[in-house]
Amino acid sequence: MAGGASGVDGGGRSLDCRSFWKAGASEGPSAPIREFHDALETGDFDRARVHPKFLHTNATSHKWAFGAISELLDNAVDEICNGATFIKVDKSTNTKDNSPMLVFQDDGGGMDPEGVRQCMSLGFSTKKSKTTIGQYGNGFKTSTMRLGADAIVCTRAIRESKVTLSIGLLSYTFLRRTMKDDIVVPMLDFEVQDGHIAPLVYGSQGDWDSSLKIILDWSPFSSMEELLQQFEDMDSHGTKVVIYNLWMNDDGLLELDFDDDDEDILLRDQGQNSGASTKIQKEIIQQHISHRLRFSLRAYSSILYLKKFENFQIILRGKPVEQINIADELKFKKVVTYKPQVSHDSQVVSVKVDIGFAKEAPVLGIFGINVYHKNRLIMPFWKVLQEASSRGRSVIGVLEANFIEPAHDKQDFERTPLFIRLETKLKQIIVDYWKEKCHLIGYQPIDPKLRSQYKAALQDSGGPRAKIRHEASTAQKAGGHLSNLLPQTYDDVEAFRLTANRAGSALHSSGQAQEDSMDSAGLEEDLVDIGSLGVLDPNCNEKLSEENLVLFTRSSATRYTVEADDW
Repeated sequence: MAGGASGVDGGGRSLDCRSFWKAGASEGPSAPIREFHDALETGDFDRARVHPKFLHTNATSHKWAFGAISELLDNAVDEICNGATFIKVDKSTNTKDNSPMLVFQDDGGGMDPEGVRQCMSLGFSTKKSKTTIGQYGNGFKTSTMRLGADAIVCTRAIRESKVTLSIGLLSYTFLRRTMKDDIVVPMLDFEVQDGHIAPLVYGSQGDWDSSLKIILDWSPFSSMEELLQQFEDMDSHGTKVVIYNLWMNDDGLLELDFDDDDEDILLRDQGQNSGASTKIQKEIIQQHISHRLRFSLRAYSSILYLKKFENFQIILRGKPVEQINIADELKFKKVVTYKPQVSHDSQVVSVKVDIGFAKEAPVLGIFGINVYHKNRLIMPFWKVLQEASSRGRSVIGVLEANFIEPAHDKQDFERTPLFIRLETKLKQIIVDYWKEKCHLIGYQPIDPKLRSQYKAALQDSGGPRAKIRHEASTAQKAGGHLSNLLPQTYDDVEAFRLTANRAGSALHSSGQAQEDSMDSAGLEEDLVDIGSLGVLDPNCNEKLSEENLVLFTRSSATRYTVEADDW
């Protein structure tokens, strides 16, 4: 079925309103459905005694759908300690109405009957370790509800040599269309003995049968055999979460796009505005991780965890996600140590901040700090400094801040005094780094001594300088931008790469001629990176001076470089 499928029943059951942000306003079913009323009133189902609307209200904490997906990835990562080696994220099809479903499956420890009831309850969490990501006991409910109206959980566990299968249904559609005032969670349990699966009844057989009937009528599966088939691709333990009746946008299209890329899951209506002024700029900027993470689940999940896994994989639509460490992508990298004043009676905390220029600097003005908490990305490319400021342009940082607490959606931090002090410190680190190293990517040095050396070196330059001056002057008189002198098509990239390659001597002899130890290859390689994109950040048009353009075209026989970490 195409991504724009409607919410008509088609053999299954769904809400009349399929937009997440409007679903909470719906007061009840379009037609009363009371066929299960008696069973529900007399049955001993597991209840969290709050109105079903709370499920929707609680899920609105996730403004971003990928934030909800990351919660489910976190659950699998937390299971690494129980032997988990993968989490699969894929699309499946609801055979009742041919609509797409989102499936998460891991091979973690699974949940026994008590564990799955805790999972389905609100606000219960047993994860209090210093390394586990989840802590509120709310993530499963908010994340599944944010992605779709309904979710069914199938889990297999081994506890004290006892093998159990459990199934739980958390269905907003069922609760609203049967006009329930409490959250009712039908559950089924089975025990595996000598290869045979037998029902495990905790209440009465009537309650078990009623739960089975509700699950078959309101889930994507029509028979007991179909339900048990969900365990066939599991090993001895693991969990599968199937989310269906996925939410749609205001245009009636699925919020999640499964069609444009067979190896990815995309967000519709995201990432359209890249800030680029030309087609070539748009094409190149849209390939950068800082842009793609907003709409590509593969891009976002590639940087979601700071440390690379050793024996664990995120498998997205059949293909493993290649993890990226942002700090490894920086040039002229520097490590700054920050010791936050947590409290008087706590031990001293030391945090390392990796900071450097984006490898595309200065032609792409990406900047921001990536803040992790317990290995999990909370704030990607956080704009600590104002975007209008030239200070900090192309400066990227990475740190793990375990001394502050994330917000409930794990997309921000609580605005505590500790957080405010961290923000102030990061501003200082960025400004200091910029003052020290901005000349390495073609900006005029901030330090007066370096600036005078920089200008003196430029005055000694020859060759194409006069030509560039003339072209720059002509471009400005014609109302153009200096950026037009830089490559505008892929055909120009190789030429720009060569001229950028020759800039090493001017960059380093202008400001750091007194350095004794210099490497002859490192900077040349970095300068090739500068020319590799062939596109100028549109915000930098006024910031690259005429002298900078001369710098990019100066030819010299001697090329000086310096090891980035020694600066």
